[in-house]
Amino acid sequence: MVTLCFACFSFVGVYAQTAAPADTMAEHAHATAPPSNSLTVTMDGKSTKFSVADIQALPQTTVNVHNEHTKVDESYTGVLLGDLLAKCGLPVDKTTHRKMLRSYLIAEGTDKYWVLYSVTEIEFSEHTDNVIVATSMSGKPLGDDGQLKLIDSGDKKPQRWVRNLTAITVKSAE
Repeated sequence: MVTLCFACFSFVGVYAQTAAPADTMAEHAHATAPPSNSLTVTMDGKSTKFSVADIQALPQTTVNVHNEHTKVDESYTGVLLGDLLAKCGLPVDKTTHRKMLRSYLIAEGTDKYWVLYSVTEIEFSEHTDNVIVATSMSGKPLGDDGQLKLIDSGDKKPQRWVRNLTAITVKSAE
């Protein structure tokens, strides 16, 4: 019985060792995905759809970031995510602080890659960096990243950046 259990643990150890490198390589791989051409923001059961032109018509912010994956400094321009949420009925400021502390958002690309943010991460009194929905990089269209891309200027690695951004869903943890 002891030998059998030892064999089971040995098998699990070997599997974990062989599975890890594939997962690490997949972390940076990008699935082929249709380009994003609009963004749907859903909050409290209500969805608002924004075209790229709608997003470009809002006040724009430029962030300068270092992309650790490509080892290149990049400059993105787009709307602050907080401003976009305010257009959908959630002003991201001290008046909604309690709600933000108990809320999170899921941002998803057309390739089904998604990331999670606490809503307080996009509020200036709580977070010093900018999270934007970018429409351009260095004054040019985003190219393979679609027409919309979520960028967080405070992340050391672009793990929570979302290429081909197509949906943002705000949820309450209550």
